[in-house]
Amino acid sequence: MLCWRQVCLFTLRHYQARTLCSDLLLSQISGCTHENEVFSLVERNKARLSEKHVGIALNMLWQLQKKRPFLLRTSDYVRNHSQFLTLCVLAENKVEHMEDEAIVDTLYSILRLNVEDHVSLARVLVTEAWKRLERQVCPAVLCERYKLSLPALSKFALCLYKQHRHVSPIIGQVAHIVDTKLDSIQDIRILSVLMISISEVITESFRDQLLHKAEQLLEEKDQVHVNYARRILQFLQNVKLKYYPLLEKCNKIFLESASHLDIHSISHIFGLYEQLGFDNAEFRLIAKQLLSKAIDDCYDPETFAKLFFSLGPVAGFTVRERLLVTAAHMAEEFSSHQVLMILKTMQKMKCRNSHLLKKMASVLHKHLDSYPVLQLVKLTQYLVVLHCQDLELFARLKMLLLGYLKSSVIPSDIAALIRVLAMLPSFQVEEMIINKAAAVLPQCRLHHLNCIATALVKWNHHGQLHWQSSSELCAKLLQNVNDCGFQRLQKANSLNLLLEELPCVNGEWFEEVLNEEALAACQRSMDQITWANVLPLSFFLLKSEHRCPALLDRIASVTVQNTDKIPPSEIYFILFLFSALNYDPPDNEEFFKSCIQHLTSNLSHLETYHLVLLGHVLAMAGYFPPVLITTIFNVSFLSKLDAHLKVLPDTVKQRVHSSLMKLNRAVCLECPEFHIPWFHNSYCQRVFHNCTSRINPQRQHIHRMLTEILGGSHYSRISVLTPYYYEIGEKLVL
Repeated sequence: MLCWRQVCLFTLRHYQARTLCSDLLLSQISGCTHENEVFSLVERNKARLSEKHVGIALNMLWQLQKKRPFLLRTSDYVRNHSQFLTLCVLAENKVEHMEDEAIVDTLYSILRLNVEDHVSLARVLVTEAWKRLERQVCPAVLCERYKLSLPALSKFALCLYKQHRHVSPIIGQVAHIVDTKLDSIQDIRILSVLMISISEVITESFRDQLLHKAEQLLEEKDQVHVNYARRILQFLQNVKLKYYPLLEKCNKIFLESASHLDIHSISHIFGLYEQLGFDNAEFRLIAKQLLSKAIDDCYDPETFAKLFFSLGPVAGFTVRERLLVTAAHMAEEFSSHQVLMILKTMQKMKCRNSHLLKKMASVLHKHLDSYPVLQLVKLTQYLVVLHCQDLELFARLKMLLLGYLKSSVIPSDIAALIRVLAMLPSFQVEEMIINKAAAVLPQCRLHHLNCIATALVKWNHHGQLHWQSSSELCAKLLQNVNDCGFQRLQKANSLNLLLEELPCVNGEWFEEVLNEEALAACQRSMDQITWANVLPLSFFLLKSEHRCPALLDRIASVTVQNTDKIPPSEIYFILFLFSALNYDPPDNEEFFKSCIQHLTSNLSHLETYHLVLLGHVLAMAGYFPPVLITTIFNVSFLSKLDAHLKVLPDTVKQRVHSSLMKLNRAVCLECPEFHIPWFHNSYCQRVFHNCTSRINPQRQHIHRMLTEILGGSHYSRISVLTPYYYEIGEKLVL
């Protein structure tokens, strides 16, 4: 009995001592302030490290890196340290004993330390987590509480997303759990991570549920971190959906949290806005102010490239010149991706600075072989549009593009390569290109067919087909392209799928060959027109410049029935369609009144310049809503408009100035009761002066003939203005 008592006491003392030791070691690891302290503890206590110690140590290494500014992190040093390798081996051996959330934390930590996906530990952790996830979703325990908490599930999903497992079966299991537990998710941070992680394996109905849940959580929160809103944008980009309610909510969050935005986050937001086709002048203005102050803090190429991308298109002359000089100075340090970003921004800025372009071309020579096919296509396009004069660079580009074309079997890549080869100066077409195009025609979408047809027409027109019977081959291929286009349109039975293809197609070939067939295809699917697709259909009809009464009447009918569902900015474009085509639907008055009522109730959702464009469109139709007119012709509004126009592209700026003048004129003439003054004299004189200096030769010739016939210049005057600057082409004094 006494012996057993002594044995029990010894065991208890040993256990207590070990627990005390273990707790002390955990405290020591958690209290480390430098990576070397963690490594020292690991080296001294290697034999005593449990799975908990290992997990905490790896997590601590990431937390220490996280505290440092990005450029001062030492992930390479940590990964290559001998004790880090020891920790990885220990973690791999003890993974089965780890708790569920410890597995996720460990996986997250090593991925944030930039450990490669294929490293043994990463694979083992994913496999073990997958096994446990499978046990959670099996029917026997489906009704039980999931062991993996929602925060841990979102972190695990993010790890899988970072490993590019976007469509793997395990992501499908995560999506299943999210679907089951969606009502219980009350944290927008968790939801936003899960949304981007499962975005490529969800159905359309599940997508809509996620969008509505995100809207609900954003409305309930007083303050939302910019990263969560940015993830929502990333989700919209992943599912290729321009969903205005969420876009506007996210934009509002960015505006309210402007002080927390840095160059990297602003660049990311601008990139997402560009991909989603969304813009906001107020965000541009705030971004311009923030970025202009940050110029002096950009010492490294990555940060400067993002600054150039974000600030360049909205910068004034002085800042723009400074950016160009700094870019030329840093050119040698730019990576291949950064060079691409600089050239893309130069194209957007319409900047052909020869010095910077030469610098970029020089740097490109060392990066050229590293670009994948589609990046090489974009690069070639930028250089051609910017009028690069480096013939040696174009020669190398030609060889690389032809090499990719010979080996490629993907129709979209082949079409893109053919399109960009046609842009090269003095390009001699090879028979291989014609044969390659012919081989993929049946698999091509309308956009791809358009690329191939445009290239063929250009080569034939410029006489760049030089081998024997080249013209016959080219003509035969072009006829096959036409036939494939007709067949694709005739077989189209889904309006939504058709409207995905049509916006990407433009140019003479489509207008001359397929435009009428495309309109016929839309008419056949007229019963599929809904409030969700009236905008892309309106864009297509506007681009086609064809008045198709059946389609226009259906658009008007659907719009009237669903005005509360259609975003105000989309209703503006629908009204613009009817105005531009000068078409009145059967219930014209009801159509306009319904749209105007919805718009005037939601003026705050429209950009300042959209209000001006809307006012002009309505004025052309004979409508002058008092709320809209008094909102626009207000000193405060016009001051805000001036500020916004400074950060918008020149084409938009010119269009808005012209629309404001025409609206001002229409209000003065049609609605004197508003007491709006005419304040566009100076603008009109400037525009008139520019126009008269560019009167085309035909008009000048007609004017000279009339002068001779009537007997002198005092009998005929060209480009005469009325008091409100309506222009009369030719005034005869008889």
